[in-house]
Amino acid sequence: MFNSFGNIFRLTSFGESHGKGIGGVIDGFPSGIVIDIEYVQQELDRRRPGQSAITTNRKEGDRVEFLSGIFEGKSTGAPIGFIVRNMNQLSNDYNNMKEIYRPSHADFTYQTKYGIRDHRGGGRSSARETISRVVGGALAKIALKQLGIQIFAYTSQVGPIKLEGNYTDYDLSKIEDNVVRSPDQEKAKEMEEYIAQIKKDGDTIGGVITCVVKGCPIGIGQPVFGKLHAALGGAMLSINAAKAFEYGDGFKGLKQKGSEQNDIFYNNKGSIETRTNHSGGIQGGISNGQDIYFRVAFKPVPTILMEQHTVNADGTDTTLKARGRHDPCVLPRAVPIVEAMAAMTLLDFYLIDRTTQL
Repeated sequence: MFNSFGNIFRLTSFGESHGKGIGGVIDGFPSGIVIDIEYVQQELDRRRPGQSAITTNRKEGDRVEFLSGIFEGKSTGAPIGFIVRNMNQLSNDYNNMKEIYRPSHADFTYQTKYGIRDHRGGGRSSARETISRVVGGALAKIALKQLGIQIFAYTSQVGPIKLEGNYTDYDLSKIEDNVVRSPDQEKAKEMEEYIAQIKKDGDTIGGVITCVVKGCPIGIGQPVFGKLHAALGGAMLSINAAKAFEYGDGFKGLKQKGSEQNDIFYNNKGSIETRTNHSGGIQGGISNGQDIYFRVAFKPVPTILMEQHTVNADGTDTTLKARGRHDPCVLPRAVPIVEAMAAMTLLDFYLIDRTTQL
């Protein structure tokens, strides 16, 4: 059950980093939706390795094959099965890690919990599993588009380099104009150069991805244990390397008084809206019709090409210098993953609300 995400719209994923492939089954997808398979592939291309000099040089086409649930270009309402086959594994690169626990990886906890682990690229705990999420998210975005809901994520900080403005200060259509996926072209250049230097040093760096949801209708979410922001937070923190989540003004709002933080209602030509959006589009766990925005912090990739102290499976002190092909910074490739998790959460909650309303 813990390989599945969602309630009514539900993705169950399978596969390991160096297995035959990564795939999934989607239940609860509405019937009659025109499926743009090229769009789904484009979303995968945004996530795939080897797309720029600042990502891992593992070369994978990551071509999706749909196995069921689509007929004559439309969803049938039946489970949608799909697979992306692994084509460029170099499993021998991980032989020196077979009996050694990599610092800050899942190696130790996975081995202790299950008594066995796939050391090749992390197996099931590898970020390659997120392929399934991107496919599921792309399908969810296709459905959400019919409701007028759009989702934009972008890199807003890499290490010490960050965008100073709010998301409203930028043209979000420019996110894909650089390899870092940031709407600020000057900052993006700085970020790219910084990541390139980090990669040259054999080290890694983290940062922040900001996500914005536009067009979400009022009333999505439940007031107690089904809060929309809690669901979004859980979805984001399920992503590999995600370490923190905040929505609306988040921690920044702690510096303000209630009189400064409150979003004042007003009548805008017959529509009740708020003059500000400190709440991030969610109040009482329910969407209020304003833009939903949140931030996700990602840690530096723990696999570094530098010697580190650790222990082996027997607890003996040793050292490890990783080999293989690894990202110096996950953020550029994590942008579509953040969008995918947001899309699946929103579609699932929209479908839940449809079942609870007469």
